[in-house]
Amino acid sequence: MDSAQNPIANLKVQVSASTAPLDLKDRLTNQLVRIEKVVGSEGYSLEYDREVEYIKFMLTLPFEKGTQDILDLKRAGQILDQNHYGLKSAKDRILEYLAVLILNAQSSNKMRSQVLAFIGLVGSGKTSLAYSIAESLGRKIIRIPFGGLGSVRELRGESRLKSEAESGSIMKLVAQLGVNNPVILLDEIDRVAIESRSDVMGVLVELLDPEQNNGFLDHYVDYPFDLSKALFIATANNTANIATAVMDRLEVIEMPAYSDDEKIVIGKNFILPRALKESGLKEGLIIIEEGLWPQVVRPLGYDAGIRSLQRHIQTIVRRVARQVVEGQSGPFQLTGSNIGQYLN
Repeated sequence: MDSAQNPIANLKVQVSASTAPLDLKDRLTNQLVRIEKVVGSEGYSLEYDREVEYIKFMLTLPFEKGTQDILDLKRAGQILDQNHYGLKSAKDRILEYLAVLILNAQSSNKMRSQVLAFIGLVGSGKTSLAYSIAESLGRKIIRIPFGGLGSVRELRGESRLKSEAESGSIMKLVAQLGVNNPVILLDEIDRVAIESRSDVMGVLVELLDPEQNNGFLDHYVDYPFDLSKALFIATANNTANIATAVMDRLEVIEMPAYSDDEKIVIGKNFILPRALKESGLKEGLIIIEEGLWPQVVRPLGYDAGIRSLQRHIQTIVRRVARQVVEGQSGPFQLTGSNIGQYLN
């Protein structure tokens, strides 16, 4: 009995000390009192485990905890230029968007603006721009992939009446980050499974509407959580499968295709240095002849984005990494005569 009661007593202290709303604290305390009464009764163990797990999860929710925003437009521009080559029109729109957020924050302490939606082909930089926005504001970011999303329960969670219930991805990730004002990236919202598209679009309307998202209800949490401090950013390949009600809440930024010349600059100055660093190789260890870059950029035909370019450079770096581990010292000069062994 004692071993079961001590954890409950500890949870009572944690509930009392938490920053959860008062009515929620009262509810959690009452649940703990009820658990105490059934401890030791037949079949209590299963209910005890479920309730304790739920209360522990609720104590991780950041009802009052957020990060301090960095409201510096010049710094944001520097981060965008550092992380992304070209994309001038998209970056200008982002800076205009951030300027509105900054003015709103200064006048009303609320970061309100339209929800940005980056629309464009695979590899055009949509997702990475969202991460740069989060970095520029000094906010944490969570990414929720919508590709193939088969049930709205994956977003909203399931009722605790079900034995295997758990929270949805939104509240689960918010709890993991521990802040109530993250950037929430809704990635590829056009790729939701057909059978659940209508329900998911309904949840998106709620999430993106500032009049509704201040009381988002996850079925597992079963208590409204204020998501109005979060910044939502969406991405999609196209808008054909996005509900009109969702589109009405989005400020669309069309992502342009990269030219081969732009991709060469990106490959040289962004992707190759990053790939070397991630692989533990020294900068400058791989030297690609200038005339070979068009072949690295487009060995198999046209690609509007940079996803293929990333794969090709990562392939080159992996093969050099193997050579280094096998004892070769480099530097490794890629020429017309040996490029085949690194790319094929």
